Amino acid sequence: MTPMTLMQASALSRRSVVFAGLSAAGGLVIGVPMPAKAGIQPAILAAGANPTKEMTAFLVIEPDNSVTIRIPHAEMGQGTSTALAMMVAEELECDWSKVRIEYASANRNARAGGKLYEGMRTVGSRGVRTSVKLMQQAGASARERLRVAAAQGWNVDAADCTVASGKCLHSASNRSVEYGALAAAAAAVQLPQEPGIRAPRDYRLVGKWTPRLDTAVKLDGSAKFGIDAQVPGMVYAAVWSTPVAGGSLKAVDESGLKALPGLLGVVKLKDSVVVVADKYWRAKKGLDALKIQWDAAGQGGVQQADLDKGLRDALDGPMFTAEKKGEPEAAFAAPGAKLVEATYEAPFLSHSPMEPLNCTVQLAPDRVDVWISTQAPMAVLETAAKETGVAPENIYVHNAFVGGGFGRRGGAPDELLHAIAAAKAVGRPVKLIWTREQDIRGGRHRPQAAVRFKAALDAAGQPSVFQARVAVPSLLKPGPQTSVASEPMAVECIAGSFYAFPSRDIGVLLKNSHVPVSFWRGVGSSQNGFFVESFIDEMAHAADQDPLAFRRTLLAARPDALGVLDALATKGDWGKPLPKGRGRGLAIIEAYGSVSGQVVEVTVAKDGKLSVDRVTCALDCYHVANPNTVAQQMEGAVIMGLTAALWGEITIKDGAPVQTNFHNYRMARFADAPPRIDVHLTPSGGEVWGGVGEPGLGPLAPALANAIFAATGKRVRRLPLSHADLSWA
Repeated sequence: MTPMTLMQASALSRRSVVFAGLSAAGGLVIGVPMPAKAGIQPAILAAGANPTKEMTAFLVIEPDNSVTIRIPHAEMGQGTSTALAMMVAEELECDWSKVRIEYASANRNARAGGKLYEGMRTVGSRGVRTSVKLMQQAGASARERLRVAAAQGWNVDAADCTVASGKCLHSASNRSVEYGALAAAAAAVQLPQEPGIRAPRDYRLVGKWTPRLDTAVKLDGSAKFGIDAQVPGMVYAAVWSTPVAGGSLKAVDESGLKALPGLLGVVKLKDSVVVVADKYWRAKKGLDALKIQWDAAGQGGVQQADLDKGLRDALDGPMFTAEKKGEPEAAFAAPGAKLVEATYEAPFLSHSPMEPLNCTVQLAPDRVDVWISTQAPMAVLETAAKETGVAPENIYVHNAFVGGGFGRRGGAPDELLHAIAAAKAVGRPVKLIWTREQDIRGGRHRPQAAVRFKAALDAAGQPSVFQARVAVPSLLKPGPQTSVASEPMAVECIAGSFYAFPSRDIGVLLKNSHVPVSFWRGVGSSQNGFFVESFIDEMAHAADQDPLAFRRTLLAARPDALGVLDALATKGDWGKPLPKGRGRGLAIIEAYGSVSGQVVEVTVAKDGKLSVDRVTCALDCYHVANPNTVAQQMEGAVIMGLTAALWGEITIKDGAPVQTNFHNYRMARFADAPPRIDVHLTPSGGEVWGGVGEPGLGPLAPALANAIFAATGKRVRRLPLSHADLSWA
């Protein structure tokens, strides 16, 4: 909706500058530009006068009283779009039934130098916690302009006017008017200063269980994901990449294509082959008919056992000191110190979103259109500009619902590169879809890792020192090298732990292989949570203490963590007796600004058959936008965590992944799901908002492993559990 008349606000608020204007239909448009230097808002020009400075609206109120809220973050099932819309509506006091949502424009963001919506990346559980004040300010500004416009129309004092449910009211004269009728007048209002926003204690909508705005369209099938894109004249493409990461294309025998109909071209790239046809199945069959030779770049002899040994051996080598506190050496040497030691390992994991990677592109000399499911539309835009030579302001990213991201869609869009190459080759719009086999083969996996812990317990059974040696590939510095260095993801939940260890000694070695790695849901906490919380249990056992009581002592200075532990103890029936072969396990982590814990209850038959009977979750994210979506995120994290803990692994044979599809990269099915998952929120307030999408995943694996130990006496130190012998007599 293009602003027709825009005005300049006269003052800078303490939070941000808000501008107002008219939509093409005469509605009120509210936007929140970045603060200008010297406290003066830059001029906002009418559409067309200077497109490079045109600002994007956060919200539009149309004459029919509908409210459209533009969301700068991706909706991939986590409910962020509803939560952010609630933030606007909280301040606006609009009729929630008339709220609509749509994506903000990456193109407009690019034209504004990438500052309107900042990075627009939906990663690191940032969707709500980084945009709360931004969205609230947009709603508050619109509300105040509407209220002032109503007062001016009635010739009364604005202080005597109130707002509620999409109306302005003047109780003294018993008059009211809907927002839609005030939209045009409100656009001309200049406020002496922008209004403040509500504190969480004053929320009326935010914090209440609210149905998601994207549910109906997903239920009736009208929701559009990237894979649903349809462009006139488009053709289809299938791709197959080198089986050994880092390898290259050597030769292609196309003789098998002669009898196949509908083929339009074979595109040979450095490390992959793309076949284009008039139908997707024909493109896929054409790809299957090719005889492709690959150059493994010297990595064809690499086996998983080599990678495992390399990480374990690295634990004995030089380490970068990520954290050192107190006197670790003296604590280990103290008379009577009881040593506890263990080594833990976790494998590579695939993202495997239900919607495979896909991309549709349409190229023109001076314009590029991209339809894609992405967590990072600005990265898509910048990559498209680089690959095509078209200026960023002429790249249009048509965001869609995302059918699972988990970090795989948050960085370099490989599927975009393939689609652009194909579109260049055939001169037509191209929809390219990865098969599941290509998705796993061409994946950037969660890093495998090995960690060696060592702790000393004093006479009271309390840890006097905590030591960790971490060997893990780097997420920030790709390429097959080893670095005596650290990065935050490598030591999440290990360095800077919220546990009160008097002395700490954390060493890190970033050891890469040719296997590409990338961010995965929960990032470092997804495997480090398993390592640390399993070892905490080992310490509690060595100290002959209850695991929950042991943690309470170490977390005595953290009331937020104690609140989570109390909820787990009460709601998870901690301490209640169970028959032999059944057990409960506990884990608690701090990640992405939140404290998250779980109690898992299991049954292990004598032959080792495992069933997960119940999972109790507790989360302190300090403030809750929508309890509905928070609970859904925790439940989803439990299921994803089960998949990873029970079966998840990518193994390398002859340099390439062994797993190819869901028959050998198993997902948790309905029969595998716990009959009961309970979620309990313990928000303790404060200044910050914690993340939700990722913190729920880290506690599952250690709580499960600790429950198995409680049931069988067997300690699991390597994932997945499918390799463990859980039988007991």
